[in-house]
Amino acid sequence: MAHSHDHGSQKHDHGAGHVHGSTDKKRVLIAACLTAGFMVVEALGGLLTGSLALLADAGHMLADCIALGLAWYAFHLASRPATVRLTYGFGRVKTLVAYTNGIAIFAIALWIVYEAWGRLQAPAPVLGGPMLVVAIAGLAVNIGSFFVLHGGDRESLNMRGAILHVLGDLLGSAAAIVAALVILATGWTPIDPILSVLVSLLILSTAWSLMREAAHVLLEGVPASLDRDLIARDLEGTVKGVREVHHMHVWSLDGSSNMATLHACLNEGVDAHSAVSAIKKRLAAEHGISHATVEPEFGQCADSLHEHDEHREHDHTHEAAPHGGHYH
Repeated sequence: MAHSHDHGSQKHDHGAGHVHGSTDKKRVLIAACLTAGFMVVEALGGLLTGSLALLADAGHMLADCIALGLAWYAFHLASRPATVRLTYGFGRVKTLVAYTNGIAIFAIALWIVYEAWGRLQAPAPVLGGPMLVVAIAGLAVNIGSFFVLHGGDRESLNMRGAILHVLGDLLGSAAAIVAALVILATGWTPIDPILSVLVSLLILSTAWSLMREAAHVLLEGVPASLDRDLIARDLEGTVKGVREVHHMHVWSLDGSSNMATLHACLNEGVDAHSAVSAIKKRLAAEHGISHATVEPEFGQCADSLHEHDEHREHDHTHEAAPHGGHYH
């Protein structure tokens, strides 16, 4: 009965995650279409008005079209079942896309800084009126895209990467509006590249945070919300018959699905099947680890015996080596 209950819970969680992923996929597609549609308008507006702020925002939107398209495709791939070669499925593609999005934002920001430096050295005329109209329209589109994405799963690194791109566009449009107003009021055109650089600097820190979290997942680091050693002590103190927990690894598949492997040293006479079942229930209920592989042990750890045999063989090889000879 207990086994059936666990299995049902896992099926329920998987179903809920599938529905959420499907909704996020639609949200990203809507945002991609909105962004692609206005990107052309803003690029033409930037060329006609001579505004770097508009061109910079159009550059953001071009990268976002690609990034949102990749994010949509990542959600599409993640819904595919696991294969013989990819036993975990395609869930980690979303994390790869999130990391790629972070790199793209860095590249765009550096390009804007480079262009801005050139504009400050040789100021170019800017048509404030048309620039203001295009920037206001761009702000409206970006706000719409932002709210579409903001309702999605913000625990997903892929969704957060998509939101970050649109947020960069939103700030770019706001900066273009401010620059247009200043130019119309004073005629001071350097405000255009200056605000473009400020927007780039604002989103760089968020992009770095996204890249760092995605890299942590790709390196199979322990999720920030979990403490491996505390979990091991918890299992030793709460699961009956567990004497020691070691060789424990905790990681996340995609930033939300947590997994673990561990060795559980059991007291003599303890039923291994019951102990493993209890450990898995504890990990799922108290620590949010949905998938765990537990190796039960009695007496000495099997890996310790293997390491001991390797050490003895290594010593024996050195003793048998002739003088001046080398064995590897």
